[in-house]
Amino acid sequence: MLALKASVRNGRLVLDEPTELPEGAVVDLVAVGADVLDDLDGEEREALDEALAEGIAQDEVGDTVDADEVLAYLRARVP
Repeated sequence: MLALKASVRNGRLVLDEPTELPEGAVVDLVAVGADVLDDLDGEEREALDEALAEGIAQDEVGDTVDADEVLAYLRARVP
């Protein structure tokens, strides 16, 4: 994956650095920043931050389940 930074200027995206992408290359852009990523209110944002912190803490002590196990479990539940 190639990560590039761009800024909005006069409603247009302008790369902040040179690139060697070929002419006509299609690039998918993802906006970064809490104000553009979602419409969570303060309480929802706090709940999300707490849930993420809890998940990180669980991972740090090894209290995790392998993703393949979770997917196998979910697939087995589908009728």
